[in-house]
Amino acid sequence: MTARKLGDVHIEVVGYEHPDSQLLIEALQQDHLERYGERDVTPVDPAQFREPHGRFLVGYLDGEPVASGCWRVRPADEPVLRDGDAELKRMFVAPGHRGKGLARRMLAELERSAALAGRKRMVLETGAEQPEAIGLYEACGYARIENFGTYREHAASRCFAKEL
Repeated sequence: MTARKLGDVHIEVVGYEHPDSQLLIEALQQDHLERYGERDVTPVDPAQFREPHGRFLVGYLDGEPVASGCWRVRPADEPVLRDGDAELKRMFVAPGHRGKGLARRMLAELERSAALAGRKRMVLETGAEQPEAIGLYEACGYARIENFGTYREHAASRCFAKEL
C-alpha cells in the first residue's frame, strides 16, 4: 500500500475490493440513484484498477475514508479513444466533506499517478446532473469530447479529456 500526504488529506493506494473503497463506491451509487433514478451500470472489473493497469485511491481525513477515485487503462476501442488513455472512474467525496478541495487534490493525484504509469491522456464520463463535477473538471483543464462508453447514447452524458 502506497500513501501520500496532501495537506490534511492522507491518500492511500488500495484495492477496488478494499472495505473503504466499497464503502465509498456504495455512497457514490446512492448519489447516482438520487440524481438519475438508477445506479451506475458501467461495467467494471476490480482487476482493471490494479497496477500496472490502473490504480484505486482513497482519501482519509483523521482516519476516516472521505474521498475516492481511480483510473484504468482504456483501450482505443471507440473512435474518440486513443492508445495511451486512462479512464477516470469512481470520483467521489462524502457529502459532509465537500467544498474543502478534496476532489481537486484527489484528481491531481490520479492524474500524476496515471502520467507516471505512462498514460498520455485522462478521459472520463459524467452526467448533466453533476454540475459540481463538470465545474471541477473544466476548472482543471478538461475539455468536452464526443461521448463514449456505456452512456455514449444518453443525452445527459458528458465526456471530457485532458492531456497529461
